[in-house]
Amino acid sequence: MLSAPATVYRPRNPQSSDYYRCVEDYFETFVQNYDEHFSRQYGFWRPYLQQVIYRYLDCGDLHNGFARVKCRDCSHEYLLAFSCKRRHFCPSCHQKRVVEFGEWLCLDVLNKIPHRHFVFSIPKILRRYFLYDRKLLADLSRCAWESLKVFLQHSVPENDPIPGAVIARQTFGDFLGFNPHCHLLATGGCFYGDGGMFRVAPPLELKKLEAIFRHNGFKMLLAKGKITREMIAMLSTWRHSGFHVFCGNRISPSDETAMENLARYIIRASFSQERMKYLDPEGSVVYTAKDRKTNKVFPALEWLAAMCSHIPNRGEQMVRYYGTYSNVARGKRKKEGSDDAIPCILEP
Repeated sequence: MLSAPATVYRPRNPQSSDYYRCVEDYFETFVQNYDEHFSRQYGFWRPYLQQVIYRYLDCGDLHNGFARVKCRDCSHEYLLAFSCKRRHFCPSCHQKRVVEFGEWLCLDVLNKIPHRHFVFSIPKILRRYFLYDRKLLADLSRCAWESLKVFLQHSVPENDPIPGAVIARQTFGDFLGFNPHCHLLATGGCFYGDGGMFRVAPPLELKKLEAIFRHNGFKMLLAKGKITREMIAMLSTWRHSGFHVFCGNRISPSDETAMENLARYIIRASFSQERMKYLDPEGSVVYTAKDRKTNKVFPALEWLAAMCSHIPNRGEQMVRYYGTYSNVARGKRKKEGSDDAIPCILEP
């Protein structure tokens, strides 16, 4: 039986995309005018952003360095341009990171047990604190984990139960508005008995989980000096607090495709090139919503400002691991040789 012929490598041409042309045309003006026109709405200017933009403009260009790739069997060779490896701003480099992360997470981190997808979001009135102080995003991840941890531990009858979660924080909405929230790929229950047993949690009462998250969120912001007790009292009187918790359907341990797709989804890029159109003469960008029905027109400079508000700082950790999926717990299991053991799953 003959094997299928290998596909021909076709180098990408980023310079031809609408996104690249928009950045190339306006990035210098954008850098010069940011403090005056955009700092109030999109946060303080971070010098690291300029490095990200310059690196992106050089990404995929053979003139800026390349590797020569050669096949030892047929002696065919081609040139592979160096990439910028920037997160969120470079569509190509970020998409490669997304694919690699999804495969690695499913193979090396997650156990063969049921999982669920949670989303923890906060009210609009509190989002500006995270815009001007990005260190609060790590504290938001911790609040989401502590809320889910105590909730799952009380949902199972065993002693010393331990859940696990992979938390990815995102800052963007459908039209690139600043909307900090946490995506959790969490165990659908808790481990116990030295990790050899797993008890699936019963149907979850999300209103109680939402109340725990609201309490932890207020407590964290109060301790950081961002809000006052009077503000907490005022927000507590609202009929809809703005805190919200979403929980997806249970994902079976045998559904590897769903798990990998979800792993990719939680660290996806902040925008889609396919839904962006750059109008060169008008100097504007038309962006289409996910439902393909609604459009929004941005001036090119404002589009760049919105994009840059979602770029993480150098070395900023966007994904965190907690509970049985923490680095310490996984390292301990690997040392004991029990990392690949499949626990016994007990239904509620």
